[in-house]
Amino acid sequence: MSADQRVAVLASRIRADEKRILAELDRRSIGYDVVDTRTLTSYLDSPRPPWAAVLVREIGQVRAVYAARTLESLGTVTVNGATAIEVCGDKWRTSLALREAGLPTPRTGLALTTDAAAEMLDGLGYPAVIKPLVGSWGRLVSRVGDPGTAQMVLEHVEALPGPQSHVVYAQEWIPNPGRDIRAIVVGGELVGAVYRSGDDWRSNVARGATTVFCDATEELAKLAVQAAACVDADVAGVDLIEDPAGRLLVLEVNHGVEFSGFQRAAGDRVDVAARIVDHLLARAER
Repeated sequence: MSADQRVAVLASRIRADEKRILAELDRRSIGYDVVDTRTLTSYLDSPRPPWAAVLVREIGQVRAVYAARTLESLGTVTVNGATAIEVCGDKWRTSLALREAGLPTPRTGLALTTDAAAEMLDGLGYPAVIKPLVGSWGRLVSRVGDPGTAQMVLEHVEALPGPQSHVVYAQEWIPNPGRDIRAIVVGGELVGAVYRSGDDWRSNVARGATTVFCDATEELAKLAVQAAACVDADVAGVDLIEDPAGRLLVLEVNHGVEFSGFQRAAGDRVDVAARIVDHLLARAER
């Protein structure tokens, strides 16, 4: 990337993760613009934007997809790209991609209406976990142990606004050692992994889970890299779980990976922001 070129970071909120990325760009004296996606406009005949590459850190799924797709149509490199954002932002599309790649996942089902969901859950078996197609931080995720509990959850789902909310996505419940694993992949390489555990069965850092650095095995590294590749993600947070036999299963892949909890556990072993900037600049030079 030449000295007169700039990159951009797209974000409507500047969280601790984005501050780390911007600080790394400053440290390297890389010219950049912070672009609030809420102010971004474009036309079909707009000229190519002035950025060599754009890092998409928008937390709103719809804005992130449309921003990335628009910038790509104008010839701009985006990290992640629109395809990765679209697939990772939809849990069923992610599951389909993982299956097509032959990666191990929990048994998973989909019902297009809440009326059909009861039969789907019976086929999946109890206990099961019902998840919204779109969402993060463990919100609206419910563990159901029997048909009666499932029916109560489905009645709540039916009352949610929007037709997509009524599509029911569920996975079998996997007994685990009280933790799951978050692995971060950047540019097709494993950056590292952490164990996440907490009082809540949902091991999300946003829900107070604690993180401990995990010495990644060859199997874990391979699965994480393959999971990121199958959804076309340059930067990915891959969530895995260990079943009672110790086998690793891929739960989902996150395109807008948050890494503050990961970084606290990793310490000086790895610098996630630096790895992301490395990859952004490499994509800018291609």
